[in-house]
Amino acid sequence: MNLRQRRVPQVFGFGRRRSSSRSFKSIDPSSVTHGIHVFQCPDAVGILAKLSECIASRGGNILGADVFVPENKSVFYSRSEFIFDPVKWPRLQMDEDFLRISRMFDATRSVVRVPKLDPKFKIAVLASKQEHCLIDLLHSWQDGRLPVDITRVISNHDRFPNTHVIRFLERNGIPYHYLHTTNENKREDEILDLVQNTDFLVLARYMQLISSKFLLRYRKDIINIHHGLLPSFKGGHPSKQAFDAGVKLIGATSHFVTEELDAGPIIEQMVERVSHRDNIRSFVQKSESLEKQCLAKAIKSYCELRVLPYEENRTVVF
Repeated sequence: MNLRQRRVPQVFGFGRRRSSSRSFKSIDPSSVTHGIHVFQCPDAVGILAKLSECIASRGGNILGADVFVPENKSVFYSRSEFIFDPVKWPRLQMDEDFLRISRMFDATRSVVRVPKLDPKFKIAVLASKQEHCLIDLLHSWQDGRLPVDITRVISNHDRFPNTHVIRFLERNGIPYHYLHTTNENKREDEILDLVQNTDFLVLARYMQLISSKFLLRYRKDIINIHHGLLPSFKGGHPSKQAFDAGVKLIGATSHFVTEELDAGPIIEQMVERVSHRDNIRSFVQKSESLEKQCLAKAIKSYCELRVLPYEENRTVVF
């Protein structure tokens, strides 16, 4: 057979594909807005179909959907991203539509967020003397990489007026509150007064224990960053603990704060290899770099509704 006459088998059939004669309504890109919806309920048949139908019936289009049903557990988790025309699907109507489905399936969690229309999450950042995480958060906020409004910074470390952090905060109109703490007085009443109108708190290497009384009164989420792959190297000086132990992998863990020290549900973890060639200085530099990345990723995931509670002390992170 002549080589030029030889036919290549159409394994996938791309060459035989024809355009469909069916027509679908397209969404005008100039008018669309992005939405996110998360859902948690007892598992049942048809949940995803109903959620999809809800979005499609209002002219919306799903960009992606993640579903998780734990093995041997009758619980359904989902996170959907979609686009819609806010003129055709007003924000209040959207809440009512998802509320109807929530009641239909007896949902324990149904949250919808439209970043372009909804207010940004208001947070307060608590920090101590170490400021690598604090500085990284401030610059990420300034660059628009974190979808939050930083309302204030609270610290048990007194910073002088001409320091980098204070100059940055003053330029951007963010209040700085220095609250001297002792073992007998953690100044939690004053902190609670300052964070009343926040959506959640971030501990950017805040080296003070948060009491169960504070957690009970605040009643919202608190995100912490810890050097080390928890549950290893809890408590103070975790970098030195890991260095002295001669570990070959270091890490950072971002987790929710609970009554038990460094034992809350984990949101994000990151690792990097170290070796015998690292001294304590290079070890700490690598650790701090991981902490900054891990904390920022955890905050971003939280704001994008990627983090859901799972069982007593775990999380689903889509």
